[in-house]
Amino acid sequence: MVSASLKGFRIISYLEGISFLLLLGIAMPLKYWFDMPLAVTVTGMAHGILFVIYLLAVAYLMIAFRWSFMKGLLAVVASVVPFGPFIFDAKMIKAETAASDKAASEA
Repeated sequence: MVSASLKGFRIISYLEGISFLLLLGIAMPLKYWFDMPLAVTVTGMAHGILFVIYLLAVAYLMIAFRWSFMKGLLAVVASVVPFGPFIFDAKMIKAETAASDKAASEA
């Protein structure tokens, strides 16, 4: 059974990744090509809030799941790379989820 912490982190991770892609792919071109700075203001604020929540979630998971420093650092680096949160989820979180499911089924 997947823990609520991992489910919550996956949701935050996806939202943060989507907000970053929206900021880079839609809001920034609107600001610089079409002189519409409001797009960056709104999207940037949402992304900033989600980024801080993401960092807090990574810190929590490092403590709760005893993640190594490197795994936590990889999660943070993934958050500043386009498509990074999705790749981190596919590689690391799904492996963590599978291990959690296996441990729950053996108990």
